[in-house]
Amino acid sequence: MSVFPPWPEQPPLRCVFVRDLLLDANIGVFAHEQGVTQRICVNVAFGVADMPGLDVGADDLDRTVSYEDVVLLVRKLVREGHVQLVETLAERIAAGMLSDARIRVARIRVEKLDIFADARAVGVEIERRSPHPAP
Repeated sequence: MSVFPPWPEQPPLRCVFVRDLLLDANIGVFAHEQGVTQRICVNVAFGVADMPGLDVGADDLDRTVSYEDVVLLVRKLVREGHVQLVETLAERIAAGMLSDARIRVARIRVEKLDIFADARAVGVEIERRSPHPAP
């Protein structure tokens, strides 16, 4: 008899990612950050569930989520206007991505690149899980 509870049934996931998307963003809380853009780097990785009934080896776009859609979402959110916190931008990206029921988990990293001369970047990384039931 196992002392561990059984693992909940979860579909297998494939990890899709976008690395080092460089954008100019209106972001920051300080006075010198208002009305100017700053370079940011956005990384996203997301787990897409294998859909029941689809051949997992099929060469079919229906099996996955287009990374282009995710890039367009991130660009749109950055263009929407000033955000004070990298955390807020990361949460908005996660919420937008998880509105697609095929995405089960999303990891988002938002970095500000030109803050400290002796650091490549500062920022936040979050991981959020889908509120949708597994397919």
